[in-house]
Amino acid sequence: MSDFSVYLLAGSALATRIWLAMLLLYGVLALASLGAGRWTAPGSTLRQQINAWWRIFPLVSASMLLHPVGPVLLSLLIAVLALRELSLHYTGPRRRFQWLCAAVLLLQTALAWYSTALATVLMLALLLAQAVYFGLRRRPAQMLVLLFLLLGAGLSFLPRLLQRTPSVELNLAWFFYLFAITALNDIAQFVSGKCFGRHRIAARISPNKTWQGLLGGVLASLAVSAALGRYLQLADLPQLLLLALLLSLAGFAGDLVFSAAKRRLGIKDFSQLIPGHGGILDRVDSLVLTAPLLYLGLTL
Repeated sequence: MSDFSVYLLAGSALATRIWLAMLLLYGVLALASLGAGRWTAPGSTLRQQINAWWRIFPLVSASMLLHPVGPVLLSLLIAVLALRELSLHYTGPRRRFQWLCAAVLLLQTALAWYSTALATVLMLALLLAQAVYFGLRRRPAQMLVLLFLLLGAGLSFLPRLLQRTPSVELNLAWFFYLFAITALNDIAQFVSGKCFGRHRIAARISPNKTWQGLLGGVLASLAVSAALGRYLQLADLPQLLLLALLLSLAGFAGDLVFSAAKRRLGIKDFSQLIPGHGGILDRVDSLVLTAPLLYLGLTL
């Protein structure tokens, strides 16, 4: 039985709050699904995007219930699916690309069992070296390697977040907070951009990104951070609002980075794995920057 399951059965106050917040999140998702079913046409992008979260949120919930193994398995699943997607767009010898990325992933995972800090240092060093190499060569194949290393570096902060304090409950509460803020920020940006978007931010990179969408994401993040953070008793209100602002901007920046990569590759989505969302990389692009930012924000 996992640590988190034990705390739930023991009636731990914070674990119970996490569980209730998780159920509330599913309730909000259910209402959004019902609203989308009533007010949008069958097959609409908005309906597909909302319904697709029924595939994503259960994976996050399961990873928490299976702590400490669950979050590691979730990170590995994301990395493997990302490797598959990047391989689809690799024009050189795919086997060589796949074996290279798989070797890096295995090394990162092995190091993480001994020291999550060492695994992070490794990924950041490889990322920096590849960024310099890509700057010199400017080839799409090297950019795909760079994207995989960027993903690995971002995900390396998830186990560090789960080991930040001696309290398993508190670490899991921040883990849940991270995914809730990142996901709801993405949803709010999309909905507000669709409904009110008029002024584009980076038309050449991502025509759908607007100032109105960004503002909607920021406002939603502030509200969710204040409500969820205070309910879980994670921090005081000023810190929660500052974290929400930084995470929403980081999520937007991560989305923009991967959008620029897709534009350079000449593709709309990395794959069609998740209807309405595209591929796994189209969904975790925000998490690549929000995870390290939250860890650093709580540690420094």
